[in-house]
Amino acid sequence: MNPRETRIPVGATSLHARAIGQGPPVIVLHGGPVLDHGYLLPDLDRLAATFRLIYYDQRGRGRSAEGVRPEDVSLGSDVEDIDRVRQHFRLDAPALLGHSWGAVLALEYALRYPTRVSRLILMNPAPASASDVAVVRKAYLERLGADMDRQRAIVAGAAYQAGDPEAVAARYRIHFKPSLKSPEDYERIMATMRAGLISQGQEGIVKARAVDDQLMRDTWQVASYDLLPKMGGLRVPTLVIAGDHDFMVGAAERIARAIPNAELVTIKDCGHFPFLECAAEVRRAFNAFFGRPR
Repeated sequence: MNPRETRIPVGATSLHARAIGQGPPVIVLHGGPVLDHGYLLPDLDRLAATFRLIYYDQRGRGRSAEGVRPEDVSLGSDVEDIDRVRQHFRLDAPALLGHSWGAVLALEYALRYPTRVSRLILMNPAPASASDVAVVRKAYLERLGADMDRQRAIVAGAAYQAGDPEAVAARYRIHFKPSLKSPEDYERIMATMRAGLISQGQEGIVKARAVDDQLMRDTWQVASYDLLPKMGGLRVPTLVIAGDHDFMVGAAERIARAIPNAELVTIKDCGHFPFLECAAEVRRAFNAFFGRPR
């Protein structure tokens, strides 16, 4: 099954998009925010036998970075870009699949445009409130332990600050180590991320990092940022997938409790990347969820 790639005009620039598969349409929102959709491949493509997956690199990241000024990217522009993707593919109300940070974007979109979303799949969602960020950060620091000092040293170094792909990859090896249960899966995702960083190059990494900073100023750095109370009004069928080994599992549980009738699937011995680590369980959860009536 061959993917089809396209460009979606967005003002003076465009978004890189990739569609594959057949069946119910699912717009995929990658995590990061510094990353692009490449780390999801090829593992998430396993769902393409029964779903039409539409990936895109968010503005200012990956192959959607050319001609973008970081100061022009915001939480609002990212949400509106989801709608541009929906319109480009002529979709009425597709499902949204958000992984990690992408789940926050999916929630923001669904809260603003609930009639334009048929279903929500929140895979290992990042925190949906500033207070939850503090809880997740505490769990992260406890899991990382003494490696936090090594990570701080890398981040403070000139190579990392300049966006050197190898320095960023070295930091990611520390940052994501507590996120995966299996050493083999850890090495696989690290190799994929390193290749993506090299492809972006220093200029792309620095730009994506500036975009990341702006998005944090719009969300987690605002003390009052909190989507949880608003989720009580959501009537979009929602599946929350979490790995019990993920240090963000608590955030996933709180999001599932906040959304009426949301289904929470917690996968045993699985970390932050279940599409890679626990693919069979993810497929079963998808098939069961889409088999339910709306």
